[in-house]
Amino acid sequence: TMNVIFHQEYIVKRDDYTGAGKASSEIKRALKEIGIEAKILRNIAVASYEAEINMVIHAYGGIIKMDVYENGDIHLLFADDGPGIKDIEKAMVPGFSTASEKARSLGFGAGMGLPNIKRVSDEFTIESSEEGTRIHLVFHTGV
Repeated sequence: TMNVIFHQEYIVKRDDYTGAGKASSEIKRALKEIGIEAKILRNIAVASYEAEINMVIHAYGGIIKMDVYENGDIHLLFADDGPGIKDIEKAMVPGFSTASEKARSLGFGAGMGLPNIKRVSDEFTIESSEEGTRIHLVFHTGV
């Protein structure tokens, strides 16, 4: 098995619109410091921002865990505490959104979050129930 050479966790709070995007900025900064190339950083920044925003506007908060493995693979896990996604297939359709009026008025909820996350990730898995949603992403850096 591969060893984890770098691990970080970030807490995301429900309805924290002012802090939204903070964790993804910290993830990008940390990975930049360990020398991850710009193109991969951009994809990770897009995916983690979208997933973090989803947690803020749709979920009851949650946690983001990042692991960098010695083969250069970067794993991101976004785990929230519910209420879950009713229809994942529908949620994966570009433009489909269940965002509240408040979220929309702040410029969020365009319905591109999950499609964008999948598009920029090398591996994408999502599971959801009323207990919460888990999105697991892998990015190959090939270092």
